[in-house]
Amino acid sequence: MDIDIIDLNDEKYQNLSAVQLALVREAQVKKNEIMYDAQQETEELFRLMLSNLAVRSSVIADKQLEISRRAEEEVDVVRDTLMYQLAYEGIGSTGNEYGPYRYPENPDYTLTYSQRFIVVRNYYMAAVEEPNARLQAFAIDTLAREYLGEFYSTLYDLLLSYC
Repeated sequence: MDIDIIDLNDEKYQNLSAVQLALVREAQVKKNEIMYDAQQETEELFRLMLSNLAVRSSVIADKQLEISRRAEEEVDVVRDTLMYQLAYEGIGSTGNEYGPYRYPENPDYTLTYSQRFIVVRNYYMAAVEEPNARLQAFAIDTLAREYLGEFYSTLYDLLLSYC
C-alpha cells in the first residue's frame, strides 16, 4: 500500500510507533475509499452525460470539479483526524505503575481537559458502533463524568447529535 496521506519521509513522522503506523494505514485506507468513490461518481456522471449526448457540455466539468473538491475536503478531515490521533498517541504512549495510559482502564490525569475529551470521544467512537448504544454507554459511565469535568456535557451533546 502506498502511503500518501502524510509524508513518512518528513522528519516528524520518521520514528512512528507500531500503533501510530497502524493509525496511518487506517487513515490511508479511508482516503483511498474516498478517492475511489469520487472516481466512481465521476465515471457514472460521464456515462450519464454520454447516454444523453451531452458529453461536451460545460455542466460535466463543473460537476467533476465539485466531486473533486468534495473528495478533497473529506480527505482533509481524515488527515486532520490522523494528526490529532498521532499527537494523542505520542502523549499517551507513556504510563505509570499501573501500565500504559488508556481510558477507562488507566486514565491519564496529566492530560488537559480538552485532551481528555479527545481520548474519551475516541474510545466511545471505536468501542460502540451504533449511535444510540454509544450514547447510552456514555450516559452510564460515571468515570467519564469525573474525568471530563465540564467537558462531559459537550461530549454528551456531540454523541447525541449522532443519534
